[in-house]
Amino acid sequence: MWMKPFYKQVIKFFAFLLVTVFLFWLVYRDQNFDDLMKVLRDDVDYTWIWVAIVFGLLSHVSRSLRWQMLTKSMGYRISFMNSFMGVMIGYFANMAIPRMGEFTRCGVVSKYENVPFSKLLGTVVTERVFDMIMLLLLTLVVVVSQFKQVGIFLDNNEEIKQKLYTMFHSPWTYVVLGVLIVGVAGFFWFVRKGTFFTRLHHFLSGMKEGLLTVKDVKHKWLFIGHTIFIWLMYFLMLYVCFFCFQFTSHLGPMVGLTVFVLSSYGMVAPVQGGVGAWHFMVIAALMIYLPHTEEIASLSKTFALLTHGTMTLLYIVVGVLCLLFLPIYNRK
Repeated sequence: MWMKPFYKQVIKFFAFLLVTVFLFWLVYRDQNFDDLMKVLRDDVDYTWIWVAIVFGLLSHVSRSLRWQMLTKSMGYRISFMNSFMGVMIGYFANMAIPRMGEFTRCGVVSKYENVPFSKLLGTVVTERVFDMIMLLLLTLVVVVSQFKQVGIFLDNNEEIKQKLYTMFHSPWTYVVLGVLIVGVAGFFWFVRKGTFFTRLHHFLSGMKEGLLTVKDVKHKWLFIGHTIFIWLMYFLMLYVCFFCFQFTSHLGPMVGLTVFVLSSYGMVAPVQGGVGAWHFMVIAALMIYLPHTEEIASLSKTFALLTHGTMTLLYIVVGVLCLLFLPIYNRK
């Protein structure tokens, strides 16, 4: 008997929440929170936090405009406000269940703009493909320019180094991939004539159309420009926070890029808002370039907490405001 969707979502939420809490505890279990609060109260220049928020909002505006370009190439004109509110509600949804935001923003815009959900989801997949390309390109820049420092990072985090080695050298990786391919092929073979397959085919066709929208985008260089601008704003949102603290204010842009790239992989972890995983990656990356002292380690944890807290607060506040304003805006 299939579990009801509501209960499945509840179980999924608490499962991810447990992982999130565990990772956060793992990172901050030795932290003296009295010292942390003292630093946040007395030693932080919060002017740069406001600058970071501006950069964050600019990235989301650009993402909304880029999404409009993709939907327009399919013949659907969605308003900027619905595009922006959908994006922000999606980020807010990710705070509850990882990766839920992609489905949420497609559902929201599909409801108010009368665009097929599957086609919107296809455009979001297209966005993610280009975002992944940007992350891989930035990773390449970091690896080439900071090769020695990345080696230090792996040496200082033996568990990550061992997992990467095991993943790429274990025969089980290829066995799992083979079984997965055979399983998917077998699934499609058995259900190819059923009603479910017809619906699935219709859904995948919509996704395919959404994925291929990029070839029909009128101003392709503008689309690429938005993609670069989005990631530039993401980077600056993190980097300007270096100037909030005296111990990081001397670190240059390439250090910032290294921290940014490694932290981006922390956001991929299946936890709400990257909590714990993002903090771990930022702290570990900072310790590559800073003295390995107890004070610096504590300050690095404070930096990660404040920076992530800024991003999270932005998503919560703007996300809630968009949730409230969305039905008002679409009353017509």
